[in-house]
Amino acid sequence: MYRQLLEPISQFLCCATPDKWIDEARKPENLPMLLIDHMICELKAAQTGMWLIRKYVADKPSGNILLEWLKPYEAFIYCREGDLASLAQKNTLSKTLIAKNSAPYSQDLMDKMVLLIKEELHHFYQVLEIMAARGVVYESIPAGRYAKEMVKHVITHEPKMLIDRLICGAYIEARSCERFAKLAPFLDDDLHRFYISLLRSESRHYQDYLTLAEQVAGYDISARVKYFGEIEAELILQPDEQFRFHSGVPI
Repeated sequence: MYRQLLEPISQFLCCATPDKWIDEARKPENLPMLLIDHMICELKAAQTGMWLIRKYVADKPSGNILLEWLKPYEAFIYCREGDLASLAQKNTLSKTLIAKNSAPYSQDLMDKMVLLIKEELHHFYQVLEIMAARGVVYESIPAGRYAKEMVKHVITHEPKMLIDRLICGAYIEARSCERFAKLAPFLDDDLHRFYISLLRSESRHYQDYLTLAEQVAGYDISARVKYFGEIEAELILQPDEQFRFHSGVPI
């Protein structure tokens, strides 16, 4: 059913998730860590979308609207404020966002990232629901190295910085999709259905990021895509002391 959806992702990524990571992720004792880190990753994905809109296309009032949208989720993760009930009605964007410039990609970037934020926050809430149902209590955990190491290689002048950040976003979303699909068969029925339900949106997020990178550049970016693909694969295949959703081979 999902072969057609996953095939482009398999071709895009420079390596598959190692079986050793799957073996670690499927252990019942690692499920709380997996769920907590997954939830945090959903917030980070939403924050990335917000950062891109605020930095590149939204006027200041629109940027403030985005900050307010994410604030309850950030308060939960960073300050442990709120709970499942208090977050139930928070994923709404009632005001229109306005672009601050007329760049040809502005509206497309805004539209795609607003949809991404909405979906990632919905996934955040779904993971929190699963945690609550299973008695998994949220606790702060140190971030893994994956995204931080990817961003280290981003060029720091424009427009190449934007292009690189979009390419990084494409790889992060593609890897998430690949791991959901690869891990799902080893989980219980409820988690299996949940992870499979995420594939379509994660696949679209990867495609949206890549399309935006090509649109912003206006030239062939295949060499840069390949460059980040090799960096991403190295992080996935290297030994990693921390077990996280995007970590490398467990030590």
